[in-house]
Amino acid sequence: MIKIILLTDFGEEYGKSLVKGVTRYAQEFGPWVFCRMPTYYRETKGVDGILKWAKEWKANGILGQFYDDTQPERLLEAGISVVAQDFKERHHSIPNITGDYLKAGKMGAEYFLRKGFEHFAFYGFKNIVWSRERAQGYEQRLALEGHEVHYFEHSRKFKSRELWYYKPSALSNWLKSLPKPIALMACDDNQGLHITEACRLAKIRIPEEVAVLGVDNDEMLCNMSDPPLSSIELDTVKGGYETARLLQKMIESKNTEFYDIVVGPTQVVTRNSTDIYATKDEYIGLALKFIHINLEQNLKVEDVLKQVPLSRRSLEKRFQKVTGYPVYEYIFNLRIEKFTKRLLDTDMTIFEIAMDLGLNDSKNIARQFRQIMGCTPTEYRKKYLIDKLS
Repeated sequence: MIKIILLTDFGEEYGKSLVKGVTRYAQEFGPWVFCRMPTYYRETKGVDGILKWAKEWKANGILGQFYDDTQPERLLEAGISVVAQDFKERHHSIPNITGDYLKAGKMGAEYFLRKGFEHFAFYGFKNIVWSRERAQGYEQRLALEGHEVHYFEHSRKFKSRELWYYKPSALSNWLKSLPKPIALMACDDNQGLHITEACRLAKIRIPEEVAVLGVDNDEMLCNMSDPPLSSIELDTVKGGYETARLLQKMIESKNTEFYDIVVGPTQVVTRNSTDIYATKDEYIGLALKFIHINLEQNLKVEDVLKQVPLSRRSLEKRFQKVTGYPVYEYIFNLRIEKFTKRLLDTDMTIFEIAMDLGLNDSKNIARQFRQIMGCTPTEYRKKYLIDKLS
């Protein structure tokens, strides 16, 4: 019987999905039992209280959030296997549940580039690794297209209430000062909700003036937002599953075998907060709208060309200037994005998904998918989908 103490935040979707993956592994390879230690206990008793509890309960492992490296070190000395969430910074002496934060930032940038935005902003924390690196990925991708990023990085000196409260605030003043329309990526859905609330109270229109994208795809938070918040979905359940596998290895090897667990982004889930195509070029705006509406009709560049009074050369030049992609590549990437989303959101076969997207050649789309993703659609679904439909 493996005994695991959980020191994670169950109030947010990330923590819930992580534990969902852990318990799924336990059901397959158990028996495991879990102790969900109350937040107030570990905050008031500290590491001594956690250690006392772990020894009395004869815990084998701990999964959770730690404020500094000294806490898990004490637990390791007691022979307890520990995996930490890097909710502030990565730990150096123990394995981390971390993320491909740079990739998430890049995904957010590419999403907004495809919508034709020319102005960009980021809202987050400079002193927290997952926010800082998402900002870096976002900025690095946009820099390749010659764009700069406007930053608002709040710290401990700002209380949450002071950021979105109905009175003028540093955040609302910053939002008013930004060039419009602008694409704004928040470091997570909590901060995305800050932005939509601050915009509403400052009478800034979303998405017409500010398009807002979060991270985590916490459906409760995203749907609380007015308008509903678009967000980058993470492969957190699989991360939890792999964390449990790692914990078992550590327990069996007495902590001699460990590595970091990396939770990757999977897709952007679009809701009303980004439902717009932002470009001052009227013809490219028409082309973008036509592509997104008719993507399932097996579009070709010639079909797009019929919608605007431009030569092919002029269309290609202006389209690439706005989106960063040639028309064919834009359609191709968008089709792969839609294909990927249906791989994870449905149990349709590869052939059925291809037909649903207006494609008659499922083998060709599978080959194209492999060129972009580095694996077959079946391998991708297996990699990122752990019984998600159950």
